[in-house]
Amino acid sequence: MGKTPGREPAATPSAPSTAPKGPTAAAGPTTGVGRRSFVGYVVGGTSLMVAADLTVGATPAGAVPIPSLPQVAEVYDLNDFLTHCALPTSNKIGITIDESGDAHFALPRMEVGQGITTAVAMLIADELDLPLERVHVTLAPARQELLFNQLTGGSNTIISMYTPVRVAAAVARKALLDAAAIQLGALVDTLVTKAGVILAPGGASVAYGDVAADAASASTKRVKVTLKAAGERTLVGTPQRRIDALDAVTGRKKFAMDLDVPDALPTMVCRAPDLNGTARSVRNQAEVEAMPGVTHVAIIPTGVAVRARTFGQCIDAVRALDVEWRSGTVPGKDADAVLEELRKAQLPLVVPKLGATSVEAEFVFHFRSGSALEPNCAVADVRDGTATVWGGLKSPIDAQSKVAKAIGLPQSKVTVHVVEGGGSFGRKLISDAAIEAAHASKAFGAPVKLMWHRADEPRQGRVHPMATSRIRATVLAGSVISFEQRHTSVPTDFTHGLGERLTAEVAALPTGLANLGFAETIFLLTQELPYSFGVITQLLNEPGLAADRFNTSSVRNIYSPDVATANELMVDQLAARLKKDPVAFRRSHLKSKVVRRVLDRAAELGEWGKAMPAGTAQGIAVHKEYKGATAVLVEIDCRPETVNRKVRDGVTGPRVTRATVVVDAGVVINPRGVEAQMMGGFSDGLAQALTYSNHLVDGHFLEASWDNSAYTRQWNVPLEFRCEVLESDSREPGGVGEAGVASSMAAVACAYARATGTLPTEFPINFRDPLHFEPKSFVPPVPASPVDGLDHTY
Repeated sequence: MGKTPGREPAATPSAPSTAPKGPTAAAGPTTGVGRRSFVGYVVGGTSLMVAADLTVGATPAGAVPIPSLPQVAEVYDLNDFLTHCALPTSNKIGITIDESGDAHFALPRMEVGQGITTAVAMLIADELDLPLERVHVTLAPARQELLFNQLTGGSNTIISMYTPVRVAAAVARKALLDAAAIQLGALVDTLVTKAGVILAPGGASVAYGDVAADAASASTKRVKVTLKAAGERTLVGTPQRRIDALDAVTGRKKFAMDLDVPDALPTMVCRAPDLNGTARSVRNQAEVEAMPGVTHVAIIPTGVAVRARTFGQCIDAVRALDVEWRSGTVPGKDADAVLEELRKAQLPLVVPKLGATSVEAEFVFHFRSGSALEPNCAVADVRDGTATVWGGLKSPIDAQSKVAKAIGLPQSKVTVHVVEGGGSFGRKLISDAAIEAAHASKAFGAPVKLMWHRADEPRQGRVHPMATSRIRATVLAGSVISFEQRHTSVPTDFTHGLGERLTAEVAALPTGLANLGFAETIFLLTQELPYSFGVITQLLNEPGLAADRFNTSSVRNIYSPDVATANELMVDQLAARLKKDPVAFRRSHLKSKVVRRVLDRAAELGEWGKAMPAGTAQGIAVHKEYKGATAVLVEIDCRPETVNRKVRDGVTGPRVTRATVVVDAGVVINPRGVEAQMMGGFSDGLAQALTYSNHLVDGHFLEASWDNSAYTRQWNVPLEFRCEVLESDSREPGGVGEAGVASSMAAVACAYARATGTLPTEFPINFRDPLHFEPKSFVPPVPASPVDGLDHTY
């Protein structure tokens, strides 16, 4: 950091194809289906298999009223859109009860550590009256019939799965009760379920497993069920340990690199020194093929693939390759050149600048890697006119399509298995590793277990786009009468299935969105300024001049961290202009009582307004998204003795010493899971505000691996962290996977501004400081494997 703190600057089988479709599912009378009454199906088959149908009575997305105000997300947001897209195929996901009475569910989403398998298991267990350990949730493979219902993103999983999963469980419970009534000779209404057992008056009982076969139906039939009321549930809303926690901490959890696919040998790719450079030829291919353990070497679209007996031998071969490279997509470019392009593409502000009545600023947000701790990886076997791929894929149908196109096969000849992942942060929406693995396997004629090197991800992987946010607000007679924001960004890659959803469902979008591009639509469906500031406009421009040159992705919370940070800094500036306390100013202008509740509680818990030493300060920020709201209050220490403290190989600088997070996430399934997500989101926001970025120099990113990437470390986290999950007035769940990022980044930025008396306008705040690392070589593209590992850890 600088010396002065105040500088400027393989699954359980899924529902069979015999499940009713579209119009068939909605046929028949619908009267009597109320708020907690739903229609489901007992699907024909030899075991008890049930499915939910939520198309009955669903309000068409196009019928949602659109207000005259430009804040589209207030009445119809991205989660509304994603949930409506999922409705038509909600009857194709189901629960199976086996002969032992256990429940099995193949979740059409991906578990990447966010805890959705635990939350879904809790919903099923509660509705079925089963112990949690007897509910087994696996991940569904790519199923083309689940188009628009098999994408994990937008913090939408629990929002969209909440009712379908409960309906399916309720249908299963009803079928079991009907079968038990016959077997026990009792009336259904007199039976009680408890812990997987059905009890009759007089003490007779039967286990779920004993009636599961009888409960199965030879043909598919329509069933009406009533869901449990909130007061009848015993698991939902209670803190639970993750069902996969033991496997995770004991090393038994299976990720892609843990799979034992016959003959799939380690494979790595030698990548170009320039961003997105490609291989023209290999000058020493024969010599590398003769190296110990090496079995294959071949040029693929993203570099030169090497297959060997061990990953260490792959690294040795990658380092030995002598490749003639074509130039990349941004030859000679650096961050300032891209920034100049973005500034030229900024959309104009409409309200004229009116001297002292205007408050205006521009904020710059640099590239930062979207990589997860788990290296990018996939397993592929492409032989005999078919392909099978295993990987952590959040959009498996899209991955299946892209793999098929890449290797020239019909999509029906490609099988994609979804494997749990060690993090995602938007990265696993993009199927780069799966496509590379398929290319390599086809070139070699042999199965591969492909893994990216740690150095590959920040240099050639997916990044959060560089962006600027320009804001002008107008104050007149003590009131804010306009607030304009123009966000200009390197394009975000939405070619992971979400764009196709928008194209297919464009008629369902609110008026005015149908003519926009993918990115602009996503922006308007996610961004909401929660204040009454007169005329508000928030617009996005992603100029075509930067398209396809950078590898970007929907990094966690997409646009919101940057947009909210710029907004909340400006809110503090407006409060100062009007000589108002930042919390009081926010509270008086908030439109939502939900946001007001989290703000008030955070201010109370965080002791807003307490005396602080010079060089330290509090900062607070709010954010509304994902059917809920968060407020974050932090305390930061920007005193020189803290900023300039030394940690071996560490990036220090300003230190957030205390953080208070308050969230209203609607109906909460597992409070412990929400708290974990808020802690992770805070770590993201903290890093993005202070230290975490990629430096673009001479056509490539300098960072390589996590030792170069200044993400939040133990010496940067608050000494005191508290998260409170409020009891919500909502009857539906909200999303939490991304909900804590934007308000955390904004709160840290606001605290820094108050502690230093300087408005930060470039993020991360330390971007212009000297590099804290010596850049690794670009040729060879990866460092040698360490042989003295203990010397590299502490």
